[in-house]
Amino acid sequence: MRNIQQVLERWGGWAADSNTTVSWAPIAAGFKGLVVSSSPGRLSCCDDDGLIIDACVCRLQQVRKPEELDVIMLYYVYGLSKREIGRRRRCSEGFIRQQLQVAEGFIEGCLCMLGVSLQMDPEVEIQRDEKSVSALRKNCATLV
Repeated sequence: MRNIQQVLERWGGWAADSNTTVSWAPIAAGFKGLVVSSSPGRLSCCDDDGLIIDACVCRLQQVRKPEELDVIMLYYVYGLSKREIGRRRRCSEGFIRQQLQVAEGFIEGCLCMLGVSLQMDPEVEIQRDEKSVSALRKNCATLV
């Protein structure tokens, strides 16, 4: 299973270099001052992976709410923090986090439905032996 946030971080680096086919206009959303900063240290993915993820993001644009696409683009491509996105959209950071999770889940579902393997999979795979935070809390609660 992939860590979708790491996948989207790499896609964001790839898309920031003007590789994305998602027709998204930040000016229409009121973000005229945004400038793409292509940092040489930013993680990126190969073109094959980028195009596959880009297709899933395009599907998000077609099927879901436009606000979810806005949050994905602003957070992963432009690198704005959730707090900054919330301030610009005049809503809470928690609401932005919720929209981001819904959009990430949709994109992850699209990737699962496609059944493709990405070249970055070995690097972004969730380790099975890592315990979740909730599992650790349960263990701590039983000790007390």
